[in-house]
Amino acid sequence: MSDCVFCMIASGAIPATIVWQDEGIVAFADLNPQAPVHILIIPREHYTGMADDVPADVLAALLQAAPRVAEAAGVADSGYRLVVNTGPDAGQTVPHLHMHLLGGAALAEGMVRLA
Repeated sequence: MSDCVFCMIASGAIPATIVWQDEGIVAFADLNPQAPVHILIIPREHYTGMADDVPADVLAALLQAAPRVAEAAGVADSGYRLVVNTGPDAGQTVPHLHMHLLGGAALAEGMVRLA
């Protein structure tokens, strides 16, 4: 999608601090971090969110990328949280399927509102 900021990051049209990537997934630092380590993991292909008919292999690729991203970010051993928001009531502000990887400190329990 040509006007999607995450699609533009995935294509390289907008610069970002890329933490890890492969042919189908891009992981980059969040510009508004909610934890010492806050990385967004996105599929290169555009899906608005979990409510889309996202193929199982894309969902699997997102989840399989998480440990690699955590390793690259230095939080694999200490631990990390994964969050997926879908829709405005969940706090999704960019309509491109993405997963937040949070770590770098002990994270509080309970509800977390992330864009």
